[in-house]
Parts: sequence; structure tokens; C-alpha cells
Amino acid sequence: MPRGNKTPLIQKIAKQACVTFKELRSSANFSDKQQELLSLVTAVRAADLRISSRPSSGAAGQQQSPPVTYMHICETDQFSMGVFLLRSGASIPLHDHPDMNGMLKVLYGKVRVRCFDKLEANATNNLVIPEFNPPLTPLQTDNLWRSVLRSVAEYTENSGPCLLTPLRDNLHQIDAVGGPAAFLDILAPPYNPDDGRDCHYYSILKTVAEKQTSNKGKSSEEHGEEKEENKEIWLLEIPQPEDFGCGGEPYPGPLVSI
Repeated sequence: MPRGNKTPLIQKIAKQACVTFKELRSSANFSDKQQELLSLVTAVRAADLRISSRPSSGAAGQQQSPPVTYMHICETDQFSMGVFLLRSGASIPLHDHPDMNGMLKVLYGKVRVRCFDKLEANATNNLVIPEFNPPLTPLQTDNLWRSVLRSVAEYTENSGPCLLTPLRDNLHQIDAVGGPAAFLDILAPPYNPDDGRDCHYYSILKTVAEKQTSNKGKSSEEHGEEKEENKEIWLLEIPQPEDFGCGGEPYPGPLVSI
């Protein structure tokens, strides 16, 4: 059941987010304020937002709904906050958060998060580009990025938040594992294309040599990714995948005033 506090937990989170992300330019204060926010976000559960776990499948019309939906809670110039709901097997493709901080806290279910970082501003400057299969066009080469896979981790409602910064774990892919899942999402500052904070999508490329090696070994993808952590990987910036869509639905939880 939702907690009986006079001030709902999600309201406390929103107020602390306002305080925290106003301190972004003051590193000394930001660290302390972020820890206070992290403590509040760690405690949040689905019941606090009046959200219940969705069935894995079967309900009429459910399969026609988007695989991913978003519940908007609030937004200011400093941050945005909402809930993403993923159907069983759904995925939010690999994407970035330019110059943004973020927290992801699972409310129910389990998600696997793969985090990447770009290694430099321009991937093709003074670098020898390997041979890919299929080969890239000149236009694609201009959208090529050298990166590193930082981590592959799974999160449940009992896990702490997954954190991202402008320089660390900034690109990630999120997959629902073993059933439907939902997570609270806080981004600071919010996406804003006019300020250079637009969302970009990426696909993972394999070089000809990597494909030849992978064809010889039959290890699972997850095991392979664990072995590949901190290894350089090439990413290609792509349009939003055609098979990915994000719908919207009303947020049923306590109103947030900011």
C-alpha cells in the first residue's frame, strides 16, 4: 500500500531533484545533494506511484498497444521525471543523453541495462577505421563513433538506481527481462533539441575480424558481453528504429507540485 506520510514520496523526490540539479555548476554541493536524492529514489516502489504490475500477455488489445509507454509526472528547466512501462520482451534501443545526468529506478519486473561511452568528440579524426561487414557508405562513416561498453547489469525493484552522467554510462539500451517491467526515470536537464539535447539512436557494429571470431565460438551473447566490457566498440548513429515506438498513458499517482 502507498505510504501514509502527509507528503508523498514522489513529491519529496521532485523537490529534492529541484534542489539537486540547481547545484550542477557547484560540484562541491552537487555531490551531497545527489546523495540525498539517491536515497529517496532508492526507497520508491510501484505502490508509491499507484502503479501495479501488468500481466505478461493475453489481455485483449494489450498486444496492440505500444511495447513501451511513458507516464509523464513533471518537468522543469532543471529536470524531467516520468515512468517508462515495458511489455515483456520490449526494449528501449541504444540511445544517448547529451550533457545530461540521469537516474533509473525499477518499480517492478527486471531490466537489463547495457551502458556505453563515446571515446572522443569525432570518431573518424586521425583514426584508422576498420573494415565492417557489410561495408559502410561514406555518409555512414560520418556518423561513426568509437566507444566502450562500460557495463551490463540487471536491476529489479530491490536494486539501487542506475546512474548516468554526461561523461559516464551516457548511452544505454534497456531490455525487459522475463516479463513486463517499469522504471522511474529522472533526467537533468530534460531533452531539448533547441539547446543541443536531442535523443540519438545507435547500432552496434562488428568488424569483419570480429564476425569471423564470433562464428568460431558459440558462447551466449550475455557471456560474450561480460567478456567485452571496457573493450572498444564501434557505434553507428542511426534514425529512430522503425520497430520502436513509445506511447503515452496517464500517470495515476499522487500529484506533484514544483
